[in-house]
Amino acid sequence: MKNSNKTKRYKFHIIICIFIIILCIGFTPKKLQNDTFYTIKVGEYISNNGIFNLREDPFSWQNLPYTFPHWLYDLIMYTIYSIGGWLGIYLSTMVLYSVLGICIYFTSNKISKNAPISAVVTIIAIILMTPYVAARAQLITFSLMVLTVYLIEKFLENAKKRYAIGLILLSLLIVNLHMAVWPFFFVIFVPYIVEYIISLDIINVDLLLKLKMWILKKINNKKYEDKIMDLYIKLEDNKKKREEIKKNPYKIKITRNDNVKKLFLVMIICAFMGIFTPTGLTTPYTYLYKTITGNTMQVINEHKPINFSANKGFLIYFIVYIVVLTFIDIKIDLKHLLYYLGILYLAIKSRRQVSMFLIICTPILAKLLADIAKKYMPKLEEYIIKIVTNFYGYIILGTIVIITTIQNIKPIMKSQYYANENYPIYASEWIKNNLNLETTKLFNEYNYGSYLLYEGIPVLIDSRCDLYTPQFNSPTGKAKDGKDIFMDVQNVTTGAADYSKVFKEYGITHVITYSDSKIHNKLDQDSNYEKIYPKTEEEKQKDNRFVIYKKIN
Repeated sequence: MKNSNKTKRYKFHIIICIFIIILCIGFTPKKLQNDTFYTIKVGEYISNNGIFNLREDPFSWQNLPYTFPHWLYDLIMYTIYSIGGWLGIYLSTMVLYSVLGICIYFTSNKISKNAPISAVVTIIAIILMTPYVAARAQLITFSLMVLTVYLIEKFLENAKKRYAIGLILLSLLIVNLHMAVWPFFFVIFVPYIVEYIISLDIINVDLLLKLKMWILKKINNKKYEDKIMDLYIKLEDNKKKREEIKKNPYKIKITRNDNVKKLFLVMIICAFMGIFTPTGLTTPYTYLYKTITGNTMQVINEHKPINFSANKGFLIYFIVYIVVLTFIDIKIDLKHLLYYLGILYLAIKSRRQVSMFLIICTPILAKLLADIAKKYMPKLEEYIIKIVTNFYGYIILGTIVIITTIQNIKPIMKSQYYANENYPIYASEWIKNNLNLETTKLFNEYNYGSYLLYEGIPVLIDSRCDLYTPQFNSPTGKAKDGKDIFMDVQNVTTGAADYSKVFKEYGITHVITYSDSKIHNKLDQDSNYEKIYPKTEEEKQKDNRFVIYKKIN
């Protein structure tokens, strides 16, 4: 009977993994994001020139220092692109999305011990994750972060060396694949360590009682013997009460696991993986701090606070947590509560962290729902597995999944990888054919700078936003000595700064901008600038989205 149940469980895992892959294929966006363009170009540069001792950015005409923060990912993506073009990038995104879904499923199952509930919450998380799926470094590190949780859970079970080695390798991979999120790797360890420290019960009211008892014993006066005995009885009573609370807590369970001490040692070793990068000895340890202290966090949309009305899926996910924790008689582990509150705070502060909330907190939700099912419907898991592994069960479920996928993928397949409404496709060709790129100092806006870079056109700015803040481009390493290129471009674009002064400071010779932008309207009235594209009727018919100006005086 046990072997039969085990076989059904394995079969269930295989069926769910296949369904997850099908769903991920259907929900993978085809449209490219800004970062993908510079990723390909940076990867090509590293492939041709190597990575060691590369300290100057080769793509901006300002010769800025650059640290190549996700060099390994860039190199991998360029290799895929050189083999399969944009189709290869699209297929690789499908693969990475599918890997992420499978990682969430098995981590949820590991924590919750309930496969059907893990499958349901994983599918919901996959659908909610769709806006964050793109050919960017974060997609691969999402999976690595979920695997980190999985390996920590496995390590705490038996402290086997292979799980420790796995965590160390993950640290090494993340710091080279996506340096900006490497510090978050260590945040994942923190809830386990905090729970262990609290479980030791080091700081409590008994310390005062013990101190009082120690003083009375030192006085060594017989009249205090009864007092000492009373204190001793009180200490024992307090100890029994704490043990009772630990066994039957109201809402929060605190578990002591002595393997956490070994986990802390593993975390320290993982911290030394930052020295095994070609980007410089201190860069991995300072990169996030420099990013946070820069001004990009206040301007770029994905770093701004979350708008709940535009993120209804996340809001519903959040409400489910509140309902489960508040109104249902189940308990949550302290480490899981710390995860939930900590990442929820980050998600509210920065909409980018919603993705991290979904991938890390989904296994926690699975655990809570599994506890509810175990308490009120103990046979539910076995019953669902039996239905799904039945021939008719997985045929019906598979049909639903495939129909949903086909309906979703139809409009995606009809879409383009990128279009001229977002990126200067025709204008870039004109620039390469008509301007001297060695002497041109082009002003461009943030959103399409990466495409110009991809086309081999030196840029003023692109979506490698950190590069253009004084924290990163300072020749002395001090922010006060660097240029705030990012804000200069933003201020010109929004009309908050006098474009003529900024252009003079940077020595701008040409300007490319949107045909409906504020800067276009101003340059159109400026006798010092001549509109040089589009000029012919053919150019105007082909491209009515971008215009190019030349400084003539």
